[in-house]
Amino acid sequence: MYIHGYGERESERLVAQAGSVVRLLHEDTRFPPGARVLEVGCGTGAQTVSLARNSPGAQIVAFDHSTASLARAIDRVASAGLSNVEFLHADLFALPFDAASFDHIFICFVLEHLANPVEALLLVKRLLKPGGTVTVFEGDHGSAYFHPDSEIAQRAIACQVELQRRAGGNACIGRQLYPLLVKAGYDAPSVTPRVVYVDATRPDLVDSFTRKTFTWMVEAVRENALAAGIIDAATFDTGIRDLDRAAEPDGVFCYTFFKGVGVKPS
Repeated sequence: MYIHGYGERESERLVAQAGSVVRLLHEDTRFPPGARVLEVGCGTGAQTVSLARNSPGAQIVAFDHSTASLARAIDRVASAGLSNVEFLHADLFALPFDAASFDHIFICFVLEHLANPVEALLLVKRLLKPGGTVTVFEGDHGSAYFHPDSEIAQRAIACQVELQRRAGGNACIGRQLYPLLVKAGYDAPSVTPRVVYVDATRPDLVDSFTRKTFTWMVEAVRENALAAGIIDAATFDTGIRDLDRAAEPDGVFCYTFFKGVGVKPS
């Protein structure tokens, strides 16, 4: 279940996130000419554009279960002038592909929303050709730290983590990518941390990551957190103000993403 919703602000947040971490996530993520690549859960296409640009000779097949998100993805890729992406409305657990249909599979910020991430990894492994790879990116909300430090801000973040847990997901799944790939039976699993560090010398990231990616994401769960009785309004609002404080000239914000790669056994 995608707890962040499908509104315009969430679409803007996803674009800000994609732009702020494009080098961290995509600089070493490229697929060879002629490769057939499946993007799982493309959403609004925020990552699809970078994926297609970095691998212009590959054929990208991108799908999502949300028709509204898919329409935005189609428009975004068309506006970028990219022609190597095919879009499909589909559900991850009911995909219309034969076994061994793809050379590579790309999964970004999807497993965190699933109650059964290993099942998903096993499913896409079936779609891979022997020797093909799966590339997975996930964040880990337990890795967020900032200056000035704030226990109340951490409580606000914990609301988002708890709501995602109740919905069957895991906002701290990044640290689990290695054991998940192992459990799903991938060969040569490799996981590397990708740290986002933000201070006033990087004003673009102060706006696109500290404010619009992370703080907006936490702020968006306010009403659900209050309705669930996880926190009171005054405490939550103070936590958001403290997160905003990390975007001030003397503030610092850090967060870690994880990139995992596994190979389907030959």
